[in-house]
Parts: sequence; C-alpha cells; structure tokens
Amino acid sequence: MKEVTLTPLSAPLTGQLNVPGDKSISHRAVILGALAEGTTNITNFLSGEDCLRTVEAFRQFGVSIKQKGNSLKIDSNGPAHFTEPAEPLYFGNSGTTARLMLGVLAGLPFFTSVYGDTSLASRPMNRVVTPLGKMGAQIDGRSDGSYLPMAIKGGNLKGIDYNLPIKSAQVKSAVLLAGFLAEGVTSVTEETASRNHSENMLQAFGADIANKNHQIRITNQHPLKGTDVYVPGDISSAAFFMTAAAIIPGSKLTLTNVGLNESRTGIIDVLRKMGAAVEISNKQTTGGEAFGDVTISSQKLKGVVIEGDIIPRLIDEIPIIALAATQAEGETVIRDAAELRFKETDRIRAVTDGLTRLGANVKPTEDGMIINGVSGLAGGRVAAYNDHRIAMMHAIASLITKQNVIIDDISSIAISYPDFFEHLNSITDKG
Repeated sequence: MKEVTLTPLSAPLTGQLNVPGDKSISHRAVILGALAEGTTNITNFLSGEDCLRTVEAFRQFGVSIKQKGNSLKIDSNGPAHFTEPAEPLYFGNSGTTARLMLGVLAGLPFFTSVYGDTSLASRPMNRVVTPLGKMGAQIDGRSDGSYLPMAIKGGNLKGIDYNLPIKSAQVKSAVLLAGFLAEGVTSVTEETASRNHSENMLQAFGADIANKNHQIRITNQHPLKGTDVYVPGDISSAAFFMTAAAIIPGSKLTLTNVGLNESRTGIIDVLRKMGAAVEISNKQTTGGEAFGDVTISSQKLKGVVIEGDIIPRLIDEIPIIALAATQAEGETVIRDAAELRFKETDRIRAVTDGLTRLGANVKPTEDGMIINGVSGLAGGRVAAYNDHRIAMMHAIASLITKQNVIIDDISSIAISYPDFFEHLNSITDKG
C-alpha cells in the first residue's frame, strides 16, 4: 500500500510533456520480436510492470532480451528454437500479457502453466479460451477454463473463421497470434473495428496478413523477420494530461510524439465534441502507426452522449472522460461500455464511487454512467481499487478540488506510467 495526499492546484497547466511509450504497442513489439527470426530493436519501450511481464515470459522460453533504459534488443531464432519453461509463467496484473500470451502458448508445442495476481485471477479468460479451443488448443483453468491459473498443452492448431462476439482487441490479437502458429488460414471478423496495433505490427514484421471489410486473415506461410520498432507515446497516458489542461482555466499544454492511431483517438474526438481546443501538429507515421504533437487549451465544456462505435476507441479513457464530464455544463451519458466491468476492476463502479465521494453527481448504469455538471469537487478519501487508471484519474481530480484528495494506494500507477507524478509536478510547479 502506498497512500498519498494530494493538494489542489491554484495555477494553469503550461509547458510540454513527452509521455511514455504506448503500452499496447510495447507488448506486441516484444511478442513479435520474440517470434521473429533475427534482431529486433525497440525504442521508446514502456518499461512499466505490465510490459516487463511479457519480457520475462519470453526470457523463460530462452529468448535473449536485453534492456537499456527504454530500449530493448531482442535476438531470436524464432519459435522453433524456444525451450519449454521450467517454471510457471507469472503475468502479474497484466491482462494484455495473459490474453495475448494464451494465443501464443496455444500454438507452441509445450506444456506451460500461467498465473497472475489476485486482480488478474478475477478477469475472464474464457473469451480467449473459447476460440483457441475451436482451433484445437488444450487449455484448462478455474471454472472450466474461465480464470487463471491455467495449464496449456500447445501445438497442432488448425485455422478457423471466427466472428468476434465482443469488441475486444485482446481477443482478436490472441486469435491472430494463434493463427500465425496454426496450419491453414485463420480469419477474424469484427463488427466494429477495435484497435489495430496487432495487424499493423504483424505486417511490419512480414506476416502473411490481410484486412478487408473488418475481416483479418492470417496464415503461417511467412516467417516473421526481426525489425526496428519505434513505440509512439501512449495516448491513454496522454489522456490524463489532455483532460487536465481542458478543465483547468488558462491552461495550454503540449504532449509530444503521441500515438494517433485512428482506432485510439476517440478521446480527442470526445474532448473536441465537449468544446475543448485540441490541435495536432508534426504528424508522422512509422510501422503503420501515426503519431504527432497534441496541444490542448482550456475552454468551457458541455455535456455529450458517448455511445456506439466510438466506445472501443476510448474504452481505457472513460475514467478520465468521466472526470471531464463533471466539469461540463449539462448531462453527459456514457453507454455501450459494459466492457468496463471486466477491466482491472469494475471501472463503472470504481469511477462512480470515487467521483461521488469527491462531490460529483454521477449515477452508474448497467453499461455506463450518467454525469451531471458542473460539479464543484470537494475532495476527500478515495480508493484506487488497485487500478492504475482509477488512481491517475483521482490524481488529476485533486488539481481542481477544494480540499486535499487522499488516494489509498497509488502503487498500481507503475503498471503503465512509472513517471506519472514526476511529469505531473513538472507542469504544475509542485516539484
């Protein structure tokens, strides 16, 4: 437990920040670099706890992964030269590691067992286990393979055609990774496009992959080749500071080299719809991933309805969007976001409980929440629920409260943003 007391801010946010590397891309770069033949160099890697779990998993397969600061060098001869792990793989709190690695483990000719911390053990894995089972994977775990810990007897997979029943990039990615290790053709069809980092990176590493009309097809015909990967700044991390600049009068903040993949920029669309001034400059693309500088200036915000196809493009940003909504005139309605209940914690409950304790008018619904603003936030004691995004949301909320905010435990922030408070202090003159 690492409790912290945060004081309100009395000045605008100014300056610029370079947020850490994207968590989703960092995970995938390690996975594909390990599966590839040759050398992969990753720069601006997110050296957070979650991504390091993925690194350690492949080290247990005998892959050479050397880290220097935020750079990784992976030397691999491909999956045919992996060795069976002598000990269970520990995934900590990382749902991305767990779900994507199940896709990999299902395709390797080994026995592996995997487990995580208490929080990860409560997150559903059957959404991944079900399609992998259709491919021939032998996976067992608690509640008929629904929860960690799990045992996997991998290999001998066959390609399938799979229609995604839920909007989940993790499920899609797990099936595609298994498809790369399977015989025949594997296709995944999704009704609404989810984040496409896996498809972009598989293509960059030379996989036989194609995407047409929301159907992604992959085979094992082209071995992956090591390549250089630049990881853009994580827009999910940048979202906390975007929102802070939008709600604190007089603020103007620039976030540099932020990932601008269209499957992830829902937060920018929503802030603009609410009335925030958001400018994008210096836009570039590498490895299929767009990135650039994002400048946010404070404006009066108004309530909006957030629903439908945009939800997968901002699912991780909903906690901080909810905070923005407390400072927007009128009603904000968030719906079609039931997936929030299956994150590191039930984020619908965690967000509504925390913001209500601070003095906001927030009501939970089955698949989202209703927020009425503008609320003057008083301050008080809140719980992070061992969830990095909830902890960071409360930290940003403390900037606009009347009294101090006490967060019961901020240790989870190291999962995705180890330098969060250092960066926060640099733009608030609290350092």
